[in-house]
Amino acid sequence: MKPKRNNYAYIDGANLHKGIDSLGWKLDYARFRVWLTEKYGVTRAYLFIGLIPKYKELYVYLQEAGFVLIFKETVYDGEEKIKGNCDADLVLHSVKDVFESDAEQLVIVSSDGDYAGMVNFLHERKKLRIILSPHRKEQCSVLLKRTNTPITYLDGVRGFIEKRKEKAPGVDKTAQGSLS
Repeated sequence: MKPKRNNYAYIDGANLHKGIDSLGWKLDYARFRVWLTEKYGVTRAYLFIGLIPKYKELYVYLQEAGFVLIFKETVYDGEEKIKGNCDADLVLHSVKDVFESDAEQLVIVSSDGDYAGMVNFLHERKKLRIILSPHRKEQCSVLLKRTNTPITYLDGVRGFIEKRKEKAPGVDKTAQGSLS
């Protein structure tokens, strides 16, 4: 039996959503949370996300799945698009935890090169476990790749974390309620 780890994950929610969406499949957040625990020993998973009232049900689901939500106030840009940049909050929270928590190592979920300085800082102190990139290899920032930190591309573990399509009754030619 593997010894229990106490690793924390820091997830750029917008980057995760947009990255997986660009791959053409849907993430099952509950399965993703379990996978983080089983694969990387994540005991606490912080999900940095913009606060938009109409997504209240999503926030409840994410919390029930085991994520700690860190909300960022949102604003509208000149084109009426919602903006809720959480980069600085994620960096501050993760670096603070390096000094003030009992986390052994950190897992970063993003493909954004804005995190390269933080990644270097964590890597030098042997506090970074891995980067999980929600984008394809060619779309992950070269700045992150240059840090020489291990990167796992989530498309490669899709089978573990993808939202499964529900089978309609009778589609597989079995009667509804059949045990066959």
